[in-house]
Amino acid sequence: MVGYPVNLLVAGKRCVVIGGGRIAARKVEALLDAGAVVHVVAPDLGEEITSWRDAKRLTAHERGFEPADLDDAWLVTTATDDPVVQRAVFEAGEARHLWVNAADDPDHCSFTLMSVVRQGDLVVTIGTGGRSPALAAWLKDRLTAELGPEYATACDLLAEAREGVRASGRSTESVDWRRALDSGMVELIRAGRTAEAKELLEACLSSSSD
Repeated sequence: MVGYPVNLLVAGKRCVVIGGGRIAARKVEALLDAGAVVHVVAPDLGEEITSWRDAKRLTAHERGFEPADLDDAWLVTTATDDPVVQRAVFEAGEARHLWVNAADDPDHCSFTLMSVVRQGDLVVTIGTGGRSPALAAWLKDRLTAELGPEYATACDLLAEAREGVRASGRSTESVDWRRALDSGMVELIRAGRTAEAKELLEACLSSSSD
């Protein structure tokens, strides 16, 4: 499945999850973390989803899926072990022009999810077009070990420097950012020498403007 990678901004959007088990709970948690307004539909709600409902972090209907459940949705995720339900959710979502994802069922998806590594505002995603979630998860573990918190700090320093360049009236496209990244600033941050890393970044930016 050749896709077009995007970052969906779901904050404040109504996102419906069909399913109440362990996998559905993972989908719900990711949506809640992203600020979505989550509604769950399932005959049986698992412990985690029940606790979130009781804490009023989401709403839920304890029953089977009905197409009308998607009437006010912006995005829908289905995580059940029933192929009939998976297909019904997909068809109802397609009819309403919604984003639809079906866990472990790429034939009933309008988008697939990627494994995500986060360090602050730095986000790295790994996708296999829905063909091998295990490979994506394995690569995620390797990248998580490689990309430590120093990269979040580097992102902050670079963003601050970028704003400084723009404020000075220079084009950010004229800056040799790769040279700055190759200068050893990340290694300095990793060693706890953030102030020195900032000075090194500023020196690189100054030399690139000459």
